[in-house]
Amino acid sequence: MKRKILAVMVPAMLVAGAANAAEVYNKDGNKLDITGKIQGSHLFSDDKSADGDKSYVRFGIKGETQVSDQVVGYGFYQAELNASKQESNGAGNTAGNTQKTRLAYAGLKVGDAGSFDYGRNYGVLYDIGGWTDVLPEFGGDSFQQTDVYMTQRAGGLATYRNKNFFGMVDGLNFAVQYQGRNDSGDRNGSDRNGDGWGMSSTYDLGMGLSLGAAYTSSDRTNATKRGLGQTADGRGDRADAATGGIKYDANNVYLAAIYGQTYNMTRFGTDNNFVANKTQNVELVAQYQFDFGLQPSLAWVYSKGKDLAYTDGVHNFDSEELVNYIDVGANYYFNKNMSVKVDYKINQLDENSFTKAAGITTDDVVAVGVVYQF
Repeated sequence: MKRKILAVMVPAMLVAGAANAAEVYNKDGNKLDITGKIQGSHLFSDDKSADGDKSYVRFGIKGETQVSDQVVGYGFYQAELNASKQESNGAGNTAGNTQKTRLAYAGLKVGDAGSFDYGRNYGVLYDIGGWTDVLPEFGGDSFQQTDVYMTQRAGGLATYRNKNFFGMVDGLNFAVQYQGRNDSGDRNGSDRNGDGWGMSSTYDLGMGLSLGAAYTSSDRTNATKRGLGQTADGRGDRADAATGGIKYDANNVYLAAIYGQTYNMTRFGTDNNFVANKTQNVELVAQYQFDFGLQPSLAWVYSKGKDLAYTDGVHNFDSEELVNYIDVGANYYFNKNMSVKVDYKINQLDENSFTKAAGITTDDVVAVGVVYQF
């Protein structure tokens, strides 16, 4: 019975994220939880940039306060510490341990009317893209990129969310999002964005089956279009994206598939300095949670760049694969807090003139890790 309960609880906690938290305070309508994850992991690859220790610590703080019978205030903060670097970080030393803020937002929830928050959060494209970003180590990188418009985690996001369509339709959720301009001089050109908006909707049909779709459109900054110092920088004044997906999550089985297209949005190549004019993206994943704790995983992640207008000075490249790998891995859960994992990214890209010129790796990567989380 214990193993059967674990098989149900573990996937739910991984999806919920902060749901697997330790309560540290709950009094007079005020609640404070902490979340944490410590991962010791190592990657093996002929690609030296991917090979080596990749250990880290991640922690979060989630707070709620009961403002009135219908109004709840909330906030969430999550940070990550790199544990693979040397301890010292003195003057002139940039090799020391580094810290980054992953999420930081606050907002209000008003009964069935929905919630509104602002800060560093997930973009609405990730409402669908996150369905396949569940692999033991890799995944979620055909078009989902950090600080690239509303594809994944990003700053300056104002988000309205509504669950069960104002309490009238069970399982029908939607979100509307606005992203303010991020064009400061401390950002790389490809990490900047103009004003943009997006929306997403998901519908739980019952019996574990869900459908979803999302769309975003944003202004592009001059740095994004012309400040990269490279040939390929996308065309047009706007960065647009649309994605749709389907997933099945029941009876210890998890299946998900998404398809998306981006325009003037997806970065690629050395230091992500290039922007594809168009991409077509597919992600497929299948997992099964055994009662005794083992969860094998199989996935395919693919991105095809179109109208790249990229040249290395000798060859002109127009339509090329940017991402293409098969992923085979597994998690083993000892309980809800402790697990081990292995993940094998089998790269399907060939080493050719394009991958060499753009600096796209074609090597396989194997990851192993041990994880404690609460």
